[in-house]
Amino acid sequence: MGTYELPRNVKGEGRILFIFTAKSIIYTMVAGGIGLIFYFIFSALNLTMVGIICVAALALIGFAIGTLKVPELGKLEFTKKTGGENIDDIIKRAIKFKTAGKKIYVYKEGKKND
Repeated sequence: MGTYELPRNVKGEGRILFIFTAKSIIYTMVAGGIGLIFYFIFSALNLTMVGIICVAALALIGFAIGTLKVPELGKLEFTKKTGGENIDDIIKRAIKFKTAGKKIYVYKEGKKND
């Protein structure tokens, strides 16, 4: 008698608290940490509510960067090229492009001319 693996729904098993993936919680915590700097600055000026809003807004931006993908819209040229890719991957590529002297190398495969 053979053994059989039963298929099961594994969607969402890599998530923490139903909405966070490991990547999105890291981005949320880093952005929230940056927001804490603003919180301490504003709390020193007796504007604690503004500081809390900054922490929440930056944490939300970090979550969005770690979770969302660029939509594929036909009317915008940018989204035709990057549609369906993660936002953080696009940001990383843009930073590499800026730091590498704005050079793109394209390799073509084809016949060599002897």
